[in-house]
Amino acid sequence: MNKIMYLPLDERPCNYKFPVKLAELTDLELIVPNRSLLGNKKKPADVSGLQEWLLENCQDASYLIVSIDMLVYGGIVPSRIHNLTKEECINRVNILNEIKALNPTIKIYAFNLILRVSSNDRDEEEPFYYKNYGNKIWNYGWLTDKEEREGLIPEEKVHYNKLKETIPSEYLEDFIERRKKNKALNHYVLEMVEQGALTELIVPLDDNSKYGFTAKEQKELLFRVNELDISHKVLIYPGADDLGCSLFSKVFCDVKKYSPEIYVRYSSTWGPFMKPKYEDRSLHESLKSQIIAAGGFIIDHSYDTNIILMVNSAATEQWNMAEQVPFNTRHATYFSEVNYREFIEAIKMYLGKGKNVSLADVAVCNGSDTYLMNLLKKNNLINELSSYAGWNTSGNTLGTVIPHTIIHSYYNNYGSNKEKLKKDREFYLHRLVEDWGYQGVVRNDIIENHLPVLKASYFEIKHVQKEVEKLVESKIIEFVRGNLEINNLLITNVNLPWVRMFEIDFELDFKLNKTFAGLIQN
Repeated sequence: MNKIMYLPLDERPCNYKFPVKLAELTDLELIVPNRSLLGNKKKPADVSGLQEWLLENCQDASYLIVSIDMLVYGGIVPSRIHNLTKEECINRVNILNEIKALNPTIKIYAFNLILRVSSNDRDEEEPFYYKNYGNKIWNYGWLTDKEEREGLIPEEKVHYNKLKETIPSEYLEDFIERRKKNKALNHYVLEMVEQGALTELIVPLDDNSKYGFTAKEQKELLFRVNELDISHKVLIYPGADDLGCSLFSKVFCDVKKYSPEIYVRYSSTWGPFMKPKYEDRSLHESLKSQIIAAGGFIIDHSYDTNIILMVNSAATEQWNMAEQVPFNTRHATYFSEVNYREFIEAIKMYLGKGKNVSLADVAVCNGSDTYLMNLLKKNNLINELSSYAGWNTSGNTLGTVIPHTIIHSYYNNYGSNKEKLKKDREFYLHRLVEDWGYQGVVRNDIIENHLPVLKASYFEIKHVQKEVEKLVESKIIEFVRGNLEINNLLITNVNLPWVRMFEIDFELDFKLNKTFAGLIQN
């Protein structure tokens, strides 16, 4: 029996729960640390306690999936605000060398972010000075990198010089020095790959862009990967909160000796070439990395495989991509360069051929494309898909739906194993409820129509948290009744884990019956 250890990026459900839920669909067990060892947003995890947990449990483990940001800094947000020295960072990551020495056969799949540069003026997840200088620091990084790579036009030079005068030197120095330490750790981890301590490494790019600190550091890492001749062991691509799912899928494929072949089809001709919002490369390039990271491979023809990944994509890019806004306010390309009707007909056709059809809904940021979801509902297709995701960034969505697709396809609808099938459908329904129900419908309703009455806002709900959570739960239940024809679907224990409106946690249960007609074998 393979023992698989997992140290998540942070304590939120997407990192702590999603990979475990995926593991429950299989005959493998994913072992995670007790929640009490993890932190809470800006409060770092108990790093020494996690080190002890790893040393105790990894000596007889076959695999370790590990977030180096958690191992070293205590989580994703602490990685942005820590005051550790370079030496302290390296000493903490060296526990992986110790684990490898104690258990030479263990395979360690690690991921370590390039420190993000947020473009907004909020200090919720950043250093305190971001409240006043966040966007200026982002622009400073953009212009610094652009000047070095191709020069600045006169207007940009004026803006650049003004930023140098405006941003307090102590704040900029603090930000840059922390980046230097995090960059040094990233390069040290590459050497660990070259020396064989790490089996594979993924460097996710969190909220990145064409120019800036992240773009510059990514290029330097790529050059170092080439120098160390480890490009067959390292992937660098946009993502963050999806890596736990992707790497569990990778381990699953390794254990099962499974090489899933996936055919990809888009809703827009331009879709694969567009750069998604918060990312630095075309959608299809990211998708290729996501599929490889999860253990799969893109195949040329739909008739050669049973796995069809339908990608609902925008036909515009970056800041023109829609958020959760009214349909008639979207960019014009959503009306002329995305063929929803043909996309639906293609889904019907593939389902009619008995294919496992999954949907990556990345045309709209931070939630489902409600226009598409309503079309799926009208065509009675909601219950026919194998897997679905449509949350936050393109990378987050792809890194959730692809692992589920791979696992679902391996078990071929689970045959007579109704317990596993129920778990599989629960994971699918959870994504529908959260990505479509909450992020696509309920969240904006509450923000616009209820929070002002409660004298609360998107990031300020602590004083009415329980009241807001009850409101979210009631509205999600209302959404389920109106949109998901599932008998006895229960939504309970809704909570807002970081005391904001961005993400939710909840429990979901339902009675397995003929609702999922195409997925249950008599």
